[in-house]
Amino acid sequence: MSSDEKLPGDPARKTIRDDLARAPGEIIAIDPVEMARRDLKKSLPRRFYSHAAAAPQEDAFALLLDGRPARTPARNPLALPTLESAEAIAAEWERQQELIDPGQMPLTRIANSAIDGVAREMEATIADIAQFGGSDLVCYRAGEPEALAQAEAAAWDPVLDFARETLGARLICAQGVNYVAQPEPARGAVLQAVRDIARPEAGGAFALAALHVMTSLTGSALLALAVAHGALTPHEAWAAAHVDEDYQTQLWGADEAAHARRARRWSEMEAAALLLRAVRPPNSPRP
Repeated sequence: MSSDEKLPGDPARKTIRDDLARAPGEIIAIDPVEMARRDLKKSLPRRFYSHAAAAPQEDAFALLLDGRPARTPARNPLALPTLESAEAIAAEWERQQELIDPGQMPLTRIANSAIDGVAREMEATIADIAQFGGSDLVCYRAGEPEALAQAEAAAWDPVLDFARETLGARLICAQGVNYVAQPEPARGAVLQAVRDIARPEAGGAFALAALHVMTSLTGSALLALAVAHGALTPHEAWAAAHVDEDYQTQLWGADEAAHARRARRWSEMEAAALLLRAVRPPNSPRP
């Protein structure tokens, strides 16, 4: 990624372009852990700009690096639909010190993916998220031990209530991991709920990309949709996604590597929730 200035032989800029998004047209498939590992394997580029800021540009708000419009890896303008979302990304660039660490720039990653990938593959991304609803985490319960079953019910039953009352999706629960087909009306309701997130007035490709990240990280379209609708906070959804893991931790103790991995993934979840909220136009109702 770079400004409009041509930088033909600058390896630092090329590294940033390669790091902050994938190939044009590729549907977002963020793996925060792998990204972090890859970042550690190579030297980080030096910061090449003095100031990052957001500014109005045509019908959007652009990221400016030293006054020059920044671009995505596919050379599209890095512009957001609201000032709040553009300022959040500018702040991410401002926080970089002597070196630029793409692993600490989750908002930029998601925005690049939205512009270069998701915007070109909206229907495929919608379908991918909705597919999670057909085998959603919160629908598969442990029969025993009783303590775990109760913990799952406490965390997940309210999510099913939300799906039924807000989305119109009556989902079936099952014990164990054997696949249970959900009723077609329920699947259709989840699909429509995801499609509503993708409406331009709700944030369009940016909101959809953020929803995809939250769905992938939690393993649940319903948890992601609950955050989008304000039925759960990001912290509540994150805790609900880790009920089983937390139960095992209580029994056997914490694993340092797993704890670090979860912390890295939480930073992506938090960024996605922030972007999802920030790209909604002012005074825009929730989906």
